[in-house]
Amino acid sequence: MRAVIGVFACAGWLLAAPALAGAPALSGDIIGDLEQLQRQLQQGEHDSVGERARAQAHRFEGGNAADRWASALYRQLAAGAEAGAGRHEAAAEHLRQARRTEEASLPQRDRWLREEARLRLAAGQTEEAVSLWLEWHERHSGSVDDHWRLARALAELERWDEAASWTERALADDPSPEQRRQALAATVFQRAGRGEAALASLEAALNAQVGSEAWRRAAALAQGLGEVQRAAAIWEAGWRQGALSGEEDLRRRIELHLAAGTPARAAEYMEAALADETLPDTLDNRRLLARAWEQARDREQALSAWRAVSERSEAGVDWHRLGLLAFAWGRIELAQDALQQAHALGSEVDPHWLSIR
Repeated sequence: MRAVIGVFACAGWLLAAPALAGAPALSGDIIGDLEQLQRQLQQGEHDSVGERARAQAHRFEGGNAADRWASALYRQLAAGAEAGAGRHEAAAEHLRQARRTEEASLPQRDRWLREEARLRLAAGQTEEAVSLWLEWHERHSGSVDDHWRLARALAELERWDEAASWTERALADDPSPEQRRQALAATVFQRAGRGEAALASLEAALNAQVGSEAWRRAAALAQGLGEVQRAAAIWEAGWRQGALSGEEDLRRRIELHLAAGTPARAAEYMEAALADETLPDTLDNRRLLARAWEQARDREQALSAWRAVSERSEAGVDWHRLGLLAFAWGRIELAQDALQQAHALGSEVDPHWLSIR
């Protein structure tokens, strides 16, 4: 639709001063015919305008300078008609031929070049569109929308480094873009190997309105960059905003706090979740609770939690862990009891530990 609007906008200044500047003079009959076709086009008469404009373009294309200029203007009208009918590739081809007219000024040819690029993109000819836009940008700075459009097209072609460069230019003039563009920026930067820039784009777009996947992606990227505390903070914010919820997200919240160096908070969240049955009272969850208290160095809570795990699992490895932990914290009697249990359950225990008094 934008490509159609663009070509109609071109038609709007078909015989305006900028378009005619330096161009050969046209006869009154040709000007009248062009103006009539332009009015019909604006009224939606695509087929009749297209047929007449194509015929006139062919008629004048081999004549003198004025004829060739007239042919180019008819080509522009034909492009508008084809675009209005949804035939974007045919419309782009008319503008390509119009651009070859030497009688048209460079600014005029550049206007056609820009509109042809839009039409090529609308026709699914992304590679051709990108080539045209890059040519146009050699002579024009372009708008922020132009920069975003080119960045998206380059991303579609998986030309990530170039897409990242144009995304940077877009962000320079549009530092707080709407959500769709923020997501594009994050994808482009991530694919270009610029994780920090990708994460910054993702974080800038996070709010209560975005979906859970955006929060998960940002946290995963932060963790992938080795910034576990940042990942935990993102997840915590998403949880408090209500974007993250449910058993899986709650357990991930706890695991991230454990990895980020805030194990006491992880343990408190797990205890509360088990108490109110938000999380099921499984052996895995109990083991995670024990690990959290152990990392928090809360001795009583950790030893109690590991004992509960060991009694429930009846696994030698759990009793062995409890025994070593108890010994390290000076709880010799508990350590011996736990290590004897581990030995009885087939776990390999150094006899030295069993003989300590």
